[in-house]
Amino acid sequence: MSTMHPSDKELSLAPRAASDEEEVLDESTNGTGPLNRVKRNIPEPPLLSSHGPAKVIALCNQKGGVGKTTSTINLGAALTEYGRRVLIVDFDPQGALSVGLGMPAHLLEKTIYNVIIERSITINDAIMRTSVENMDLLPSNIDLSAAEVQLVAEVGREHTLVRALRPVIDVYDYILIDCQPSLGLLTVNALAAADGVLIPLECEYFSMRGVALLTDTIEKVRERLNPKLEITGIVPTMYDPRTVHSREVMARVVERFGDVVFDAVINRTVRFPETTVAGAPITVWAPRSAGAKAYRLLAREVIAREVVAAR
Repeated sequence: MSTMHPSDKELSLAPRAASDEEEVLDESTNGTGPLNRVKRNIPEPPLLSSHGPAKVIALCNQKGGVGKTTSTINLGAALTEYGRRVLIVDFDPQGALSVGLGMPAHLLEKTIYNVIIERSITINDAIMRTSVENMDLLPSNIDLSAAEVQLVAEVGREHTLVRALRPVIDVYDYILIDCQPSLGLLTVNALAAADGVLIPLECEYFSMRGVALLTDTIEKVRERLNPKLEITGIVPTMYDPRTVHSREVMARVVERFGDVVFDAVINRTVRFPETTVAGAPITVWAPRSAGAKAYRLLAREVIAREVVAAR
């Protein structure tokens, strides 16, 4: 799948007068949903007779607050519902992924930091079970912030995470890496270790423009470090059908990226903050909610794209 470079002109929105009231869109009127295109037929995932080797996917966007951590947790949980074994990797020093699953990140003695810095600690020493069956966590905390400095002088520093993950590749079907909101050395490590990049894209103009910089970084990593790296897809997040702005951004993204955009759209809802407090995925906390259904659809699409790519 080729990387695309959206220009400012291609992604620009026509200026319009501010309004105190936003038009509410009834998405049922045209039968195409928020993407304004015919929904694709996503088959039920095939059953597995064995596990591994894992497909490694980095959830990446240098803009913060776009739903990377929420998507990592909930996509991982949804994948387990289809019989997949999943490892989610917290590769952000803020440790939000670990906290979002109810782990006391600041009290953990063995994290991804210890795995990549201390030769005596193996990845199996740090992996933790979560409350979701078949979903494990490689946690993180603020200690990871020191790793970027410590790795600078290392030989092959961009492949540190690849080496750390290698012993468990055959144990899992998917390894999801929650990246920090920057394009620094840690994120480059995640991209060097990944088979694909899943981009959570907030339906907001500045988030949309940032995709150009990210796709440029992805292309450089592919050329210099990881030839197999592809864009798995773009998932729209924090979509609010009540606002014209959200719908305009969605239209521009679909127009520019086409089929790279997943059919699954994650709407803005109070359910997601609730799940953080509960320390559980939305598929467990509110299994019948629209958010849970959206992440199950995303999981089916991710599996379907892998099946197509393997042919």
